[in-house]
Amino acid sequence: MGLISRQLLKVIEWSDTRSGLISYKFPMTDRAEIMNGSSLTVREGQVAIFCKDGKIADVFAPGRYKLETKNLPVLTSLMNWNKGFNSPFKCDVYYINTTQFTGQKWGTSNPFTMRDADFGMIRIRGFGSYAFKVTDAKLLMIEMLGSKPNFTTADIQEHLKGIITSNITDVIADSKFSALDLSSKLTQFNEIAKTALNNKFFLPIGLTLSSFVVENISFPENVEKAIDERSSVGIMSDKMGSYVSMQQAQAMRDAAKNTGSIGTMFGMGMMGGMGGGMY
Repeated sequence: MGLISRQLLKVIEWSDTRSGLISYKFPMTDRAEIMNGSSLTVREGQVAIFCKDGKIADVFAPGRYKLETKNLPVLTSLMNWNKGFNSPFKCDVYYINTTQFTGQKWGTSNPFTMRDADFGMIRIRGFGSYAFKVTDAKLLMIEMLGSKPNFTTADIQEHLKGIITSNITDVIADSKFSALDLSSKLTQFNEIAKTALNNKFFLPIGLTLSSFVVENISFPENVEKAIDERSSVGIMSDKMGSYVSMQQAQAMRDAAKNTGSIGTMFGMGMMGGMGGGMY
């Protein structure tokens, strides 16, 4: 927190470690002013932004600064300090947290429809987790934060969740993965989804999706049954011959359980392709 003496700020810093806090406006009273030569501390995992009359002026990376004209080039221009400033001035100071925000959840509240090469139109659900961080503090302030005094993950959670859930079907379609592929290649799909969501939605607002995880994809019961049956013989849709052979073998075993002559002859006939003639 700042140390205020006679309403003149000598030290500006932020040591708050509250979880989920993305941005923090340094507290100033209406009479508070920043002195020439004041100390500004920006810790690792932080960025400090100076704003004057609603305009973004100077941005400070981690480090310790003595505030003077050479450290405030944009503000110097806005304030018309031709020969440097000597008197205190008013300015808003925002700190942006640039560490990762992990453990964020996403999920489809309702099933969404996708076109699948093997099963046609199917409805699926999905949920998982993701992590993000601020990579362009100035852009984030312009696009999302504005003049809000404090901004948390809770303030942006629904927005990010909506982006993910409303675009996951497009990501699946672009990935060319079928329902069968998704079940076995989730790790590969996670990277594809992360890249696509970053390029289209996160980077343009100053954020980076640092991880994206699909923890579960669920299909309708009939699709799950078909996947289980196909995987039991190690085939895909272009190998239905093996699938049919498995079903015939199963029928033969069932018929063999019948000790009657007709049941036994029919089971043997299936094996040799002569069932109709023997019958």
